[in-house]
Order: sequence, then structure tokens, then C-alpha cells
Amino acid sequence: MTAMTIAEMRTQVRAVVDIDATDISDTVLNNMIGQGFDTIVFSEKRWPFYEVATTFNTSASTKDYALATVGASVTQGLREIVAMRTDDHVLQYVGSDDADWNYPLDVASSGEPWEWSYWNDTVRFYPTPDTTYTVNVRALRNATSFGVGTSDGTQPDLPAAFHPVLVTYATAKAYLQQEDPVMANQYQSQFVQDLDNVARRYADVPAPQPMVANSRRPTRYLAGFGRLRYANTGGVIW
Repeated sequence: MTAMTIAEMRTQVRAVVDIDATDISDTVLNNMIGQGFDTIVFSEKRWPFYEVATTFNTSASTKDYALATVGASVTQGLREIVAMRTDDHVLQYVGSDDADWNYPLDVASSGEPWEWSYWNDTVRFYPTPDTTYTVNVRALRNATSFGVGTSDGTQPDLPAAFHPVLVTYATAKAYLQQEDPVMANQYQSQFVQDLDNVARRYADVPAPQPMVANSRRPTRYLAGFGRLRYANTGGVIW
């Protein structure tokens, strides 16, 4: 699949709709392409091509860290945190309600963090770090903006397989701007089908971790019984 720049996308849209820059300017068409880009980006919560790994350091007596602080080393910034660990152990995610119950505000506790919660784009560690700890983070970054103000030679921050899908979206909008709702609806329908098709390739579960349907929660065994600590309790795996 050949990647496309935004200028090449505009050229293809105009060729399909049979228009030129006097009908739809570069600025307006870039805006349409940008809308399609945002639609694709936000159509899936965890696109694998936005996965990143980074680290940051805690500070003594500081329990809360803004998402911008956690992802300060990532140029685009972080969109969501998936998992965290120190050099010693994995930090367990806990819901804010459970954390409030287990760590009352009127009880001071500090030490090496073992749990974390996330609320209002802020990470909170439990207990409060008592010194500097390096935290390894797996997360999803923001996409690099694309559309309005994008230079002609720039490609979208998407795999090449999505580029023709983006063109189809812009073609639908161009037909709508040209007051041809029939063709606009046809291309919009084609966009939805194409996006679903390509998304299946990228949003699939990892091969080493197949999906388990209709399964009960994993069973946790106590240590010392000579069995696996976790065992699947049934279900259909594919």
C-alpha cells in the first residue's frame, strides 16, 4: 500500500469529483481531510500504532501526577495510560472508589508505590512515594494533528492502509459540498465499510493473547499448592 501526502489526497478527491481548486480551495479540502482523520483516530480507543513506552520519576511526598507530566518525554503527549511498573514490580490499577476506601485521606501513608488510580487526567499513587522512583509506562500517545495547516508534503499519522479510506471520507464531503447528496451518501457508506474492514486488521487481539468468550473470571490460586497461580476457567478461545 503506497502512502499518500495531503496534497496527493486533494488531487485524488478532485479527480473523482471532477472539480478543481476554484470549486473547493486547498484550505477547505484540507479541513475535510482533517475531519476524516479525526474520525478515524477516535473511532477506536486503542489503536496499536499509537502505543508507546516511556519512563518518568516520582517525587518524594507527591502522590498526584498530571498526564502531561507522566508523558513529558512523548512529543505528541499521552492519550491514555495502559500499565505501569517500577524496576521491582508491576503497579496494580485500582478504581478511585476502592482507593478512597483503602487509603483514607486522614491517614498518612508513604513508601514505595504499589497501586495507582486515574481520574481527571491525573495519576495518583498508593502509598504516596517517599522518595524518587522510576516508573516505566506503557501508554497510547496522541495522534499528530493533520488537516488544517498541514504542509503539502506531509502524510497522516496513520498506517498507509488508512490513507485511501481517508480519501473516501473527503470525497463524500466534497460531493456534499457540491450539493450531490446521492453520491455523498454512497461514498460515506463506502467509507464506513472500508474503515471497518481495515480496522479489523489493526484492532484485532494479539495472537499470543486470543480472546476468550463466555468465560468466568480467571481463578487465582494461593501460592504453595503446586498449581499455576492463575488458571483459565473455560470458554471458547479464538
